[in-house]
Amino acid sequence: MKKTTLILLTIILLFTFGFQNAYSQGNKEITGEIDELIKTQTISNFDSLLSIWYVKKSIYKDSSVVNVKGVDHDIDIADSIIIERLNKIPTPFVMTYNDQVRSWINMYIRRGEYMLPTFLGLETYYFPFFEQLLDANDLPVELKYLPIIESALNPTAVSPAGATGLWQFLYSTGKMYDLEINSFIDERRDPIKSTYAAVNFMSDLYEMYGDWQLVLAAYNCGPGNVNKAIRRSGGKTDFWEIYNYLPKETRGYVPAFIAATYVMTYAEEHNFYPAEINMPIHNDTIMINDTLHLLQVSAVLQIPMDQLRNINPQYKKDIIPGHIKPYPLRLPLDKFSDFIKYEDSIYAYHDSLLFKPRTVVTPTKYVASARGSYTYTEPTPCDEPNLAGKSAVTYSVKSGDTFGFIANWYNVSVKDLKCWNDKNNNNLSIGEKLTIYVYTKKLKYYQGINAMTFEQKQNKTSNQTVAKSNKTNNKLDKNFTYYTIKSGDNISTIAKKYNGVSETDIKTINNFSDRDVKRLQIGQIIKIKRK
Repeated sequence: MKKTTLILLTIILLFTFGFQNAYSQGNKEITGEIDELIKTQTISNFDSLLSIWYVKKSIYKDSSVVNVKGVDHDIDIADSIIIERLNKIPTPFVMTYNDQVRSWINMYIRRGEYMLPTFLGLETYYFPFFEQLLDANDLPVELKYLPIIESALNPTAVSPAGATGLWQFLYSTGKMYDLEINSFIDERRDPIKSTYAAVNFMSDLYEMYGDWQLVLAAYNCGPGNVNKAIRRSGGKTDFWEIYNYLPKETRGYVPAFIAATYVMTYAEEHNFYPAEINMPIHNDTIMINDTLHLLQVSAVLQIPMDQLRNINPQYKKDIIPGHIKPYPLRLPLDKFSDFIKYEDSIYAYHDSLLFKPRTVVTPTKYVASARGSYTYTEPTPCDEPNLAGKSAVTYSVKSGDTFGFIANWYNVSVKDLKCWNDKNNNNLSIGEKLTIYVYTKKLKYYQGINAMTFEQKQNKTSNQTVAKSNKTNNKLDKNFTYYTIKSGDNISTIAKKYNGVSETDIKTINNFSDRDVKRLQIGQIIKIKRK
């Protein structure tokens, strides 16, 4: 970074962290050299961490978390042993040992019954990515422990000063490092994007100071306060020599980090072991290009709402504003293909309830859609149904159903289905009864559809499609291979089945748009170019 840029960064951060420091410098009664505010906030963040879905589902079922009463956690371990262990940690960070560090180590061990096993359990989920990014930017990998004292590894943690996320960025600092923050999105809560921002921030600070203890001090209270402490100390540039000139909160920050590094590195020596917290190490991501509520995904795909929130913590109101620009939705790996399969049903689920229309006076032939646009709705009268050879059946709407699916199952048109049931929109309610006219000679078959599962209904339709296609095989172009879509298929997995065939080839040959690719249906037949 150029010198002028560093100077500008210092000036901006001086103002940015001035407000944060004003909070910590308020008339608070602090006893001893260690700022109890940090300890209190760490414990508070940990308490809120326990309410996160994956932690809550694991910690109270895992007997390894609750340490057996009477187990010795070795709080009275000799100073010489701690010093020896700290010296064995391979890090460029100077692992100073003194009374302040010892006080923090004792705090972690005394309160560690739930705290340390939870941190150790979350290590598998967060730390590999932290380590990879820190190493790629030539930063000490031990900085992965910083979110323990910042947020207790809670991505939704918020400090009294408004610092948010794993790395506890203030609003202005987050904006400075290109994190999006608005009414719907807070990327300070996104573990991936906030980690990139934190790494860039610490890299800039190291370029300023060239000393990791001063980097941590500046991360906590801002370069302006560190520079002020250096001036007041007569130009000293060692953390412990400027210690008394720093804000009180920051004095405890570096000792807290050293202690966190010690207890996480030597947890087993103190009889602490990881809780089995089943955070999904591998998620899949799909880009959302329209407004979507997490509740729609949860209801149709049967994913617990809290689980979705935990792997998508950046969405403050559970709404993905994809109509503005594409945003990522993280899903459990086993639900990715289901999202593509049931995408229309997901978007349609309670659309009018979750996205209330704007109240605007409009001509009667227009109505406000749930997403705020206006749609022409003056319908042509429904044709009188031709009931010759037909009988009425009743279908009860279920979760995930759409007019398109239902029409396909009963071999009728969507237009007729809506006309028969006096519908001029796509809204369906679970339990709603629909009247459908089907051929009497197949009445028994159609009457059985209502009792089928969603998969059974889809498979029945797929089998019919394949049967129809087989009748015309002799007319198919011999320059192509024809593939029938199966459950779990997507364009990527299909391309891999054929040597020399790419996803682009399949899209071009079949004239697929990006939206068509997402809407592949079981039983649909597509062309593959022979190689």
